[in-house]
Amino acid sequence: MVHQSILPEGWARPKGYSQAIVAKGRTVYIAGQVGWNEHEVFESDDFATQAGQAFRNIITILDAAGGKPEHVVRLTWYVTNKQEYLSALEGVGAAYRASFGKNYPVMAVVEVTALMEDRAKIEVEATAVIPD
Repeated sequence: MVHQSILPEGWARPKGYSQAIVAKGRTVYIAGQVGWNEHEVFESDDFATQAGQAFRNIITILDAAGGKPEHVVRLTWYVTNKQEYLSALEGVGAAYRASFGKNYPVMAVVEVTALMEDRAKIEVEATAVIPD
């Protein structure tokens, strides 16, 4: 088993994330990824498209470290507009599943006033644990 999700007895099962995860192995910390490509070029200003690119960036970095999508144990999302995020949930969900499948790590989504890259609508940090 790569990692084990923890759900306290009697708690409702969360949708799309885990309450806690126990993992053992080599830890990979991935810097915040925005929705630009490998040449630092934004190809779209659409929220779901930028989210999908940020997710693919995480998977590409993880692959370079010898990891797989199922090794991701934590994601922190920073979004510049909560309403835009909520309006794009269907597309964001599809982009998420295309990159991470049915892996639901612990997550937090935080609305911020701005990101360092002016065109960025989302930035996502990740932590993965690759089994020994």
